[in-house]
Amino acid sequence: MNQAEKEAYLRDYSILKNEGEPFFPYSVTHDGVMACIVLAVIIFFALMFGAELGPKADPTTTTYVPRPDWYFFFLFEVLRVMRNVPKFTPMATIGVPTICMILLFLLPFYDRSPERRIERRPIALAAGVATIAAMAYLTYSGANTGSPNSVDIKPPSSLTPAQQAQFRAGADVVGESGCLACHVIGNNGNNGPGPVLTHIASTVPSQQIASTLRNPTPPMPSFKDLPPDKFNNLVYFLSNLQ
Repeated sequence: MNQAEKEAYLRDYSILKNEGEPFFPYSVTHDGVMACIVLAVIIFFALMFGAELGPKADPTTTTYVPRPDWYFFFLFEVLRVMRNVPKFTPMATIGVPTICMILLFLLPFYDRSPERRIERRPIALAAGVATIAAMAYLTYSGANTGSPNSVDIKPPSSLTPAQQAQFRAGADVVGESGCLACHVIGNNGNNGPGPVLTHIASTVPSQQIASTLRNPTPPMPSFKDLPPDKFNNLVYFLSNLQ
């Protein structure tokens, strides 16, 4: 912007400012009315639908699925994506939000453009739309992601319907037993301290899998006290992960 354009801008701004209305009481009144409307809507929804209450807390459960509030779903999804790369976890949970917050606070210092019409600011418009779209996508993905205590591997097509049912029953035992807290199976689970089990059957026979489940190496717990049907389903499931 050259000197002439700057002077024209300041002159037009002065004219518009003189023709406008003072901040008090006009803008204060408008903001106050809008705040009252928002508060009334919140009270209405609270009275009509109430607060969502989960089951009573059970500190002994191993299958509880913690979920953040909806406005943290985008960060929850970033953490979920990065969970299998431990060295990137601090950056996903602390680094990225902190950098974004700093850039937001510094916006008045590095964005010195006098132009206020958004269609004349393509870079700012593209950055804003990209940010909103990314957060919306991550929020949607985080809200619809499956339980970390469930296995999303489909039964092999070579199995009969009865065998596929046993495969799914074994997957349910994995989720109920908290195996995914230490192992990765498919796209779910934690990468350690236990090994990845996605293709365990290709290297370990079923007899050895059953023996390991009965007499595991600490800190892995023993599964010998499981009911026989659940134990057999668990062994069958792991024996078909190839």
